[in-house]
Amino acid sequence: MERLTMQILLVICLIGAAIGSGLVAGIFFAFSTFIMTAFSRIPAEQGIAAMNSINVTIVRSPFMALFVPTAILCLVIAVLAVIDWRGGTSTLMLAGAALYLLASFLSTIIFNVPMNDALEKVSGSGPQAVELWATYVRDWTWWNHVRTVASLLASIAFVRALMMV
Repeated sequence: MERLTMQILLVICLIGAAIGSGLVAGIFFAFSTFIMTAFSRIPAEQGIAAMNSINVTIVRSPFMALFVPTAILCLVIAVLAVIDWRGGTSTLMLAGAALYLLASFLSTIIFNVPMNDALEKVSGSGPQAVELWATYVRDWTWWNHVRTVASLLASIAFVRALMMV
């Protein structure tokens, strides 16, 4: 019975993490492919205001109810992969968990959030704002590409692990 319970828990976690990381990848993909491009085409003052508005809104949105719990599922999956080693399946589980936790979740905290915090302190359209905005768009988008690819690869790893369970 304990083995069956563990199997059910694993499948539920993998499904949740596959869906969560896939949805997060889609959100990040939208930012990487057209939102940031559109923002870069408008005056710095407007782009800064728009991005600051998004940054305030996102922390109170359903996105956080997806982003954080997916990270928690990844931790559970990593533990399950180690305590019940299944060869290639466990390797995929650990890879998916590491991709999401390190390159998506932690890179957000280490890179994107500090950039957002710095942007929040800027207003106006002076030369400093214009320069900061240009740097922000370039660097933030680069790290967002990293988050997009990592989240997508994590989702693929979880789906593949599910196929092997």
